[in-house]
Amino acid sequence: MSRSRQTRQAARQRGRAAETLCVWWLRLKGYRIIGRDLRTPVGEIDILARRGDTLAVIEVKARATQDDAGAAILPAQQRRIARALDWVVQRRGDLQALSPRFDAMLIGGGRLPRHLTDAWRIE
Repeated sequence: MSRSRQTRQAARQRGRAAETLCVWWLRLKGYRIIGRDLRTPVGEIDILARRGDTLAVIEVKARATQDDAGAAILPAQQRRIARALDWVVQRRGDLQALSPRFDAMLIGGGRLPRHLTDAWRIE
């Protein structure tokens, strides 16, 4: 196996572990997980969760520090995530009445995940 392939696989495994940690953290906070690692033709959603009338679209970032993780969520990625949400909601009538919100969960520095609610908005 090539070094670059090994590097990609290791990064994918770290990302998957980070998402799993965040899923459990969200469940403890009273969220119901609707989906994770949702791949659409227009983008990907790491975690889709519901609490009350809120549909939380959660981007998970794991880096050396939580600040680095937060800086890794760029505007172009935010737009892709918003397009992915639109794609999913159009196909799931049960989600259309919920209020969408874009959150981020940051992992790094050996700390518990930091959940940033309403981390960004798409105008």
